[in-house]
Amino acid sequence: QVQLVESGGELVQAGGSLRLSCTASVRTFINYAITWFRQAPGNERDFVATIDWSGSHAYYSDSVKGRFTVSRDNARDTVYLQMNSLKPEDTANYYCAASRIYYSRDSRPAGMNYWGKGTLVTVSS
Repeated sequence: QVQLVESGGELVQAGGSLRLSCTASVRTFINYAITWFRQAPGNERDFVATIDWSGSHAYYSDSVKGRFTVSRDNARDTVYLQMNSLKPEDTANYYCAASRIYYSRDSRPAGMNYWGKGTLVTVSS
């Protein structure tokens, strides 16, 4: 069983930055790819970014490419999502998810094995 806890979400002005963290309580964290999704009220859960077990490969949605960076520290069982140049349309609940397979561009909610409960990011204009 893998438990994931997101943190770092808060209210920020447009153009600002935030760093989200996803910390896992599992000894085999290195075996999992980690993916970030986000969900705004009334919308579906959308893919944001994903990173493989080693941190060597990552893939981003077009909407965040060039602004967000995903990284991981396997010694701390933590994945980070650095979000820069935030826009009001980035406002959503952000979830991290773990999967035994690194899906890259094919990352979908249905392919994830474990989920966190989310952290709220609000970007004011």
